[in-house]
Amino acid sequence: MGGLLKEIYKSRMFYLFISPFYILFLVFSVFPIFFSIYLSVHKWDGIGEMTPVGFDNFVYMFHDPTFWQALINNVALWLLSNGPMLVIALIVAFVINLSIVNFKGFFRIAYFLPNITAMVAVVIIFQSMFGNEYGLINFFFEKLGLDKIAWFNTSAGVRTVIAAMIGWRYMGYNAIIFLSGLQRIPKDLYEAANLDGASGFQIFTKITIPMLRPIILFSVMMSTIGGFQIFTEPQVLAGNQAPYPGSDTIVLYMYREGFTYQNYGYGAAVSWVLFFIIGIISLLNWKIFNKSDD
Repeated sequence: MGGLLKEIYKSRMFYLFISPFYILFLVFSVFPIFFSIYLSVHKWDGIGEMTPVGFDNFVYMFHDPTFWQALINNVALWLLSNGPMLVIALIVAFVINLSIVNFKGFFRIAYFLPNITAMVAVVIIFQSMFGNEYGLINFFFEKLGLDKIAWFNTSAGVRTVIAAMIGWRYMGYNAIIFLSGLQRIPKDLYEAANLDGASGFQIFTKITIPMLRPIILFSVMMSTIGGFQIFTEPQVLAGNQAPYPGSDTIVLYMYREGFTYQNYGYGAAVSWVLFFIIGIISLLNWKIFNKSDD
């Protein structure tokens, strides 16, 4: 122990230089985690004294129909957005990776641009496309002799709009990740498969998908985490109004309880329930997609 302290003292200047990062990490990352655990069993409005309430916050949460509706909305948005998005991203990456496709760098940039587009701009675009009266999609429906769809008046319509925004924004991001995985697959495997007379579908299912399993696992895990943290899209879409039907997610519910109603203890309890939900679903994803013993 004395030798360790002596070595630390000898290298004190190096530790001093790296200390700002660890101090900020402790203050802004580690401390809030433990404080939120303590806060979740208290009632606090952010100003007065904290009142211990035990597990009352959790009991109230599990009896609150608004929480369960937010969870249902969250699961629906997660399934609607992430499932199709990952499939389309994989197909796009596979097409870009084909030897007959030129300008691969251009396609990488083009598909990644939506990921760095400001959310306000994305919402304006999709409001113009899905508007109830003058939306571009309803305009084409009228031209085809179909009835207009009141997208923002029903839960299914609102979820479709939000899922389309999420899919459009993150499809390119996942396509770039899949593309990087595709480019790491040895070409010898494809050449051997072609010599054996394998079809394109067989190559895709027997070589590409198994070799991409770690990348698919990573994308599914990250999409799961992001899918249960949906906040910006429904918040910006509704603006100062109440959430549209079917768009009230768990994070939006937590934000409203904590920062609108100043019930910070209850908001912390919701955050920990969300943490365990994400952890359980991520573990299920790991068991499903990770077939190795690693």
